[in-house]
Amino acid sequence: MAFFRNTSRARLLATAAPLGLMLATSPAMAQDKPADPAPLAADQPADTTQSSEDIVVTGTLFTNKLTTSASPVTVLTSENLARAGITNVSDAIRSISADGAGSIGNGFSSGFSAGGSAVSLRNLGVSSTITLVDGLRSANFPLNDDGHNNYVDLNSIPMANVESIQVLKDGASSLYGADAIGGVVNLVTRKTFKGLDATIDGGVSEKGEFGKYRGRLLVGFGDYGSQGFNVYVGGDYERSAKVTNDSLGFPFNTLDLRSIGGNDNNRADDTLTTATPNAVVTRTTQTDLNNPLAGSVANATKPAIFNSLTPLANCPYGTFSENTKDRVGTACAHDLQKEYAIFLPFQERYDVVGRASFRLGSSIEGYVAGSYAHNRVEISRAPVAVRQTQAFGGSPATATSSPGIVLPVWICPSGVNCADPATAGRTLNPNNPYAAAFAANPAAGAARLYYLFGDVKSGSKRINEVYRISAGLKGDIGDAWKWNIQSAYSRDNLDLTIYGNFNLNGLVKAINTGAYNFVNPSLNSQAVRDMVAPPISAKSDSTEFTVDATVSGKLIALPGGDLQLAVGGQFRREELNNRSINPNLDLPGVSTAQAFGKRSVVAGFFELDAPILENLDVNISGRYDHYSTGIGRFSPKATVKFEPVKGIALRGTYSEGFRAPTFAEADPRSSFSGFVGFDPATAAPAFVTAHPGNAGYTASYSIGRGYVGNPNIRPEISRSFTAGAIIDPVRWLTFTADYYRVKKSNLIITGPLVADAIKNYYSVSGQTFNSAAEASAAACAKVAATGAGYSCNVIDGADPSNLNALPRLLVLNAPYVNSAYLISSGLEFSLDARIPINDEIKFESRLDVQETLQYDLHPVGGVVQKYAGTVGPEDLSSGGGTPRWRGNWQNTLIAGPFALTATTYYVGRIKAVAADQPASSASGDLTCNAAVYKVTGQSPQKFCHVHSFIYTDLNLQAKVNEQFTFSFTVGNVFGARAPLFANTAYATQTNYLASWHQAGLIGRTFRAGASFKF
Repeated sequence: MAFFRNTSRARLLATAAPLGLMLATSPAMAQDKPADPAPLAADQPADTTQSSEDIVVTGTLFTNKLTTSASPVTVLTSENLARAGITNVSDAIRSISADGAGSIGNGFSSGFSAGGSAVSLRNLGVSSTITLVDGLRSANFPLNDDGHNNYVDLNSIPMANVESIQVLKDGASSLYGADAIGGVVNLVTRKTFKGLDATIDGGVSEKGEFGKYRGRLLVGFGDYGSQGFNVYVGGDYERSAKVTNDSLGFPFNTLDLRSIGGNDNNRADDTLTTATPNAVVTRTTQTDLNNPLAGSVANATKPAIFNSLTPLANCPYGTFSENTKDRVGTACAHDLQKEYAIFLPFQERYDVVGRASFRLGSSIEGYVAGSYAHNRVEISRAPVAVRQTQAFGGSPATATSSPGIVLPVWICPSGVNCADPATAGRTLNPNNPYAAAFAANPAAGAARLYYLFGDVKSGSKRINEVYRISAGLKGDIGDAWKWNIQSAYSRDNLDLTIYGNFNLNGLVKAINTGAYNFVNPSLNSQAVRDMVAPPISAKSDSTEFTVDATVSGKLIALPGGDLQLAVGGQFRREELNNRSINPNLDLPGVSTAQAFGKRSVVAGFFELDAPILENLDVNISGRYDHYSTGIGRFSPKATVKFEPVKGIALRGTYSEGFRAPTFAEADPRSSFSGFVGFDPATAAPAFVTAHPGNAGYTASYSIGRGYVGNPNIRPEISRSFTAGAIIDPVRWLTFTADYYRVKKSNLIITGPLVADAIKNYYSVSGQTFNSAAEASAAACAKVAATGAGYSCNVIDGADPSNLNALPRLLVLNAPYVNSAYLISSGLEFSLDARIPINDEIKFESRLDVQETLQYDLHPVGGVVQKYAGTVGPEDLSSGGGTPRWRGNWQNTLIAGPFALTATTYYVGRIKAVAADQPASSASGDLTCNAAVYKVTGQSPQKFCHVHSFIYTDLNLQAKVNEQFTFSFTVGNVFGARAPLFANTAYATQTNYLASWHQAGLIGRTFRAGASFKF
């Protein structure tokens, strides 16, 4: 495993060496000359070298200097982002060390939110972090993460006019309302711009993958100071190529880890029952010759003989054979990860922004701004398999009595009544190799099918368009008071198209008529492919309308300054129409998620800032939110900053907040489906006994869980505490350290009693009934008795062999409920050093580090689930885990027209255990014995740790003159390799953690660009 370890110490020393040299040789000179204003402050509150111009800081209503903030605020400027080689909002925000568990990166190419991107501050989830643009909310992405979590898609926020990004790492519901439990991300755009600013750049990885190109333009006119107006327009274009898993190399292009002592989880080269694009069949029986879903689970022979429908000489990747007591045969070999899996999807973004700022008289200023953003994501994937389990959503008329899908002996042009020898046009099935031998006994000659639709395009296309318009006025009331009113409207339109999922009715028709060629799929017409697996589209949208007004001013003079008061109010209107892509339940395996809702929010808020002494400042704020759905909540916050001696300040905050239920969680029209494996033989033996003679009906299968909105759901609530220090002993150095602890209660979760509800359903299996309908009615009454709104959704058709026995439960309605609480705590550190060596040479360094001490989930009546430093929770977002340590360190040496920057990123070691997985969820065992990946006969330590990962990006900027600057960036300059994460639970991430290790998967990259300013 040494191959996967990083030479962390060497790289860290290489990056740190310039800083150590400058600190050793320059302090005296640095104290003699005042430092220049910093282009970036890692944690700005203590930055005494900032410009004296007052600004509005995220987390306060007052126009003030960053130095007064008692809450930790990280600020990223456009200059700093350029030095780091960051070109879009998603990469910028997710580089913050406070972004943790539940974060959604661009490498997440499957699941509910594939193609979206979001930040999760302090490990509290994307729905507990607010993303603002100039202090105002934007419409959420219409698809909820994990079916129910709201977030703003970072990929659809324009970058062209972003001046800085402020990240408030503290509870902020007292000013911003719901969902600010983890913190607030505020993108601050340019207020005015005059001239022309353009940037172009492009590059590729050393492997020739990951082509990435970008262009940016901003044009403005009007001197705001002298003419009283300014207008600018601009836009971005960015295009990123698809990156395949095959290009990543071993072990990230295969699930076969036998060469390093692991298992072969591809299974395609050592078992004949794995579906591949070359169909394999085995002989079985068919109880209904007109229904391909009526095949038996049992094979006709022991061992079962498997036959490849593709001539073995035509196998594209060779063949393999199997000869065991269960299976005998030869088939085409495949490694689906190498052939189809992608690491990053194709993505194309473009946007247009504009703003007009104007002055009305001597004391009133206003603006009107607008933007349009277009984000297209194309995701390809492995072909979809013909299901070998109950086809989800099958109506009672077509419900299977076994888990197999079979090719019949006879096919009919009309597709009906193939059981009747007199049917006109009935012919032997050319796709069934047993057809001729069993023409006289067709029930015994069915061919059970194992197949992937390799000739059908598989994946999705997502086009997300976001429209936003905002306007505002502000002015003075006398000399001591100010007023401000702003309004914004935004709409997010998502057009989602999926490819490759078979339509159940279309598949049955294609099989019965022989229309689909399983022997040589390349001969299928597009019309036949569309009949079996048609492209399916759904359009969803969300809107956000906000009006926000504040009045602020000075009350009285205190020893430390003026006592300030701000009061305000807000009206907000939200609406979501997330339409299901599978409304008819005829696409097996496709999500049925949908969410609808609309609500209004009226809020009033205040903030009082009291500089009691010159070295003591106290701030109190509060907000009351009332929702049209009946929610009412008051959220207070208090902060203190105390500077006992010059250069050392202590700060602390206490806040209470809440997360309002999303529409998916609260509106009864909303639902989404998941699946849970169920083995009747183990869990309900009486059910098996009641169904003799039909082993297929009692075989293991997956029960759908249709989670539905609960109108009685309550908000999640939080209590947050931070305490820290700001140390700035000299003008060129600022260091901060903070401890935080957040308790979030009333967690909104998918019903925890699913297992009890299923058990209750099958508890009537031993009773005698007059019909299947009577049996299911009794069983569903037992489900309802579980409480909390559980109910039956879809019941299977009656067992043809046992018509009065209890039918199978296919889909269970499980409501959202409030349950449990979690605690997240950690330490945050920042350093900001700006050292002028002489008139021509300067050195700047910025450090941003977070250690997660706790991420503990306390379920009701269960074992505490501890996630810090593990790959858990695997059921959250992209399954990226919870790194205990995250950090980045940027060092820049400026020498005349040249600026050389090294930005180093670090993710600590993660233990490959997850407390939400069966091996440890009941016992709390987080030793390697509960690792998510173990190999029989080997020590559980072998694959138990995901090693730490460190890499460095190097950027060189050369300023030719005031108009032209050229840049060259080498990403992952030392070629650090991502650590191995062997896992089978999240197969879309092939032995890696996409959230944290992307640079080590892509490898070294090269990009060149130029900027023009006039």
